[in-house]
Amino acid sequence: MERSQNTSPTMVVWDLGGVLAPSGRALTALAEALDVSESELAEPYWTHRDAYDLGASPDAYWRPIAEVLGRPLDGAWVERLDRIDTDCWTALAPDAAALLARLVKRGAPLGVLSNAPGSMARAVRRAPWSDDFESLVFSSDLGLMKPDPLVYRAADERLGRAPSEVVFFDDRPENVAAARAHGWRAHVWTGGDAAAAVLAREGVLDD
Repeated sequence: MERSQNTSPTMVVWDLGGVLAPSGRALTALAEALDVSESELAEPYWTHRDAYDLGASPDAYWRPIAEVLGRPLDGAWVERLDRIDTDCWTALAPDAAALLARLVKRGAPLGVLSNAPGSMARAVRRAPWSDDFESLVFSSDLGLMKPDPLVYRAADERLGRAPSEVVFFDDRPENVAAARAHGWRAHVWTGGDAAAAVLAREGVLDD
């Protein structure tokens, strides 16, 4: 994509789940596919998520969940559940999509830093919307997760920016606090309108 010549060096970096993609949609779709309640699925889904985000395979993630639910899953089921999960977490929320369109039109550099498993990282890289992003950084690539301070240091190298040149949005305050401690201009995501106001104050968007 061709950038305008007066583009600011500031890069706007985004978390994925709960920011670019809405929370809750995956759990609903997966519970429906498994014919269990969301409350039954939620605890094992999140209990095993950290290892998955750090690079575990879909099979290693879904097998213990299946045991908790009392639902043996073969390879075809694991593949189906992985596809549902990644499809839900890689579809943009409408307010995020609208804000991204404004930033792309302006020529603002864009990046992603997200805790996400390898299959989701691959799905994001295949998604058409990610073509507008200069850099996509995932915990499964690094073997590190936010809010580990080392994540932000590693991300600097991949983003090609000094900490002061990054504006970051994440829905988790602990990740925002760690990013700020690293020197990023980090903000808790509360929706597209609020983020647009932040970006105007940061000089990335016009008022």
